[in-house]
Amino acid sequence: MSEAGFYPDDAGQSPHTALLGSQFLGWDDATQTATMRFTVKREVCTWRGGVQGGLIAGYLDDVMGYAFVAATGGAMAPLNLEISMTLIRLIPEGATIIGKGRVVKAGRRVVFLEGELLAEDGTIYARSTSTAIPTPRPTPTSTGMV
Repeated sequence: MSEAGFYPDDAGQSPHTALLGSQFLGWDDATQTATMRFTVKREVCTWRGGVQGGLIAGYLDDVMGYAFVAATGGAMAPLNLEISMTLIRLIPEGATIIGKGRVVKAGRRVVFLEGELLAEDGTIYARSTSTAIPTPRPTPTSTGMV
């Protein structure tokens, strides 16, 4: 797996990346799979001691999105039309999560993605699928966020 050229240089500045504690680990071109690591912060947890469900969708969205970004060499990003997820077990505060995002099929008008979140020992936390449309990858400058 290689990081070069796939993880946008400005991604570290993204507010959502900071909140989720995202770190891009690599890209496997043969399987169209991106691998990321996330550190679970207290700010994303409920009183149960685990990540709030909607924020689990954020982790899954991030890893699926980066799979498509990597597959296009950083030129494109998916705009979700639908995300479906299955929450399998509680993701505890302080956990290190390994995210796997895959491009199932990418066409000119629609992209199909899937993702999963795992504990470091391989225990599955959550799975998801997404239907999205391909769009040019936004940057902080193009969106006016800087």
